Amino acid sequence: MGSYSTVREASTSIKRHRLAAGVGLVVLSLVLAACGTDGAQDSLSPASERARNVDGLFTFTLIIAAVVFVLVQGAIIYTAIKFRRKKGEEPRPVKQIHGNTRLEIAWTIAPALILAGLAVPTVQTIFENAEDPVNAVEITVTGHQWWWEFDYPDLGVVTANEMHIPVGQDIALTLRADSGDVIHSFWVPRLSGKRDLVPGHENTLTISADQPGLYLGQCAEFCGLSHANMRLRVYAHEPADFDAWVQSQLAAAAIPPAGDESLRAEGWELFLGRGCAACHAIDGTEAAGGGLNPGPNLTHFAMRDTFAGALYDREPANLSAWLANPSDLKSMEPDLNRGMPNLGLTDEEITALVAFLQGLN
Repeated sequence: MGSYSTVREASTSIKRHRLAAGVGLVVLSLVLAACGTDGAQDSLSPASERARNVDGLFTFTLIIAAVVFVLVQGAIIYTAIKFRRKKGEEPRPVKQIHGNTRLEIAWTIAPALILAGLAVPTVQTIFENAEDPVNAVEITVTGHQWWWEFDYPDLGVVTANEMHIPVGQDIALTLRADSGDVIHSFWVPRLSGKRDLVPGHENTLTISADQPGLYLGQCAEFCGLSHANMRLRVYAHEPADFDAWVQSQLAAAAIPPAGDESLRAEGWELFLGRGCAACHAIDGTEAAGGGLNPGPNLTHFAMRDTFAGALYDREPANLSAWLANPSDLKSMEPDLNRGMPNLGLTDEEITALVAFLQGLN
């Protein structure tokens, strides 16, 4: 009987150790996965002064929290080991500290001092990042379910999902959501912190970029079925390249001329005839957009790298699948007029529309 009990205890111990090892392996894997340095949205690789301010505050707070964690956990472990009940012995009496005025004052003042120490750099960072931008490029950011609209009021440019900015210059964002929409949150981790877009209320945020490149972001506030698919891109250019991009956006839309019998011309007619022009604007044409379910401005659609909330590369195969049934590629709420509807297009119509869209440069 004793032998059986010993074997059973050994078996249970082995199972527990295996379970602990499995849990430990999972935790270690998650920790290591979070230690990557090449993340597309890595907030620990700041690329602007304001982002570095936030990163510095995070690092300082993390160090303080780590010190407190080590001290508290160390005290718990030390106490658990030193005063543990040993086999065959009665627990040793411990002097009670309840009612010790000095100790209670000490552990009340210590956290207060720590919080005060954290408050100083926190308030300083808030004020530094809230300073008025100088010689800034103005951009109005409107969040829709589920895409971004970028309007450059001083430059006369309107685009979607892909923001272009000059390096080394403040970008003053005015953030808003349509009154019939929901709350969104603008977040490009390497350039700045998060800021909400609230229906009926305007927020502001200043961003900038030190170096040319692509910076990825997304909506950081749950906003419906395709919240995770509401992505955005920020392209930072040298000033001359940014000016060239602005000029390209101000050029007239590449619309097939009257009498053109090409596939693109057929696509243009379909664009007008199948209701696309009711939601999507093409500047300088009868495609006015802004209907019941306004969609992205498509004036220079072919100059963008992505579409559908910066979710898919702008390639013919992706465009064809999107036009065939958008809900297959991105979750929609058609009953609430949210997202692109399925227009029931034939393969021939899709081919013509893709040819038209791919020519909008």
